Amino acid sequence: MNSTGDHRSRGEDQPLLTEALTVLATNGGAALAAAMATDAWQAARNGTARLFGRQGSDRQAAIEAQLDGNVVLVERAGDRVQARQRLVPLWEMELIRLLEDHPEAEAELRELVSHIREALPAGQQRWAQVQVNIAHGNSRQFAALGGNVIYHQHPSPAEGVADDKSG
Repeated sequence: MNSTGDHRSRGEDQPLLTEALTVLATNGGAALAAAMATDAWQAARNGTARLFGRQGSDRQAAIEAQLDGNVVLVERAGDRVQARQRLVPLWEMELIRLLEDHPEAEAELRELVSHIREALPAGQQRWAQVQVNIAHGNSRQFAALGGNVIYHQHPSPAEGVADDKSG
């Protein structure tokens, strides 16, 4: 990561993608996977295919085939939640590549993510949320999305005081 909060997600010669766009791609992948095998799927599929149409009709057709194959995997999975979770990084990577090549797609992707979330069943709207936390140096990070974090740290023994191991 450089001083502006950007990082290179593909080779060093590729354009920089901001942290915010990386988070958008992560959220997009999560929303798309959450929509698989739900009533929200057709709209999510069509919107995603339309986004990738910017890369040409062959690429759009390949993405449509990939989406169709992925939804079959989710439909046939014994654990649909786990199947969806495993697909999130794949779609995050695809969306990062799309945003690197077509940064003007940002607004349309944001709108699509919002539309998908609204169309998801109530129980899955929360699942489509993604939290990205980045810690640097010697920092500590504690985070929860939709839950609690309870952290206790005992103070270090005072300097010069021997540990009492007699119990």
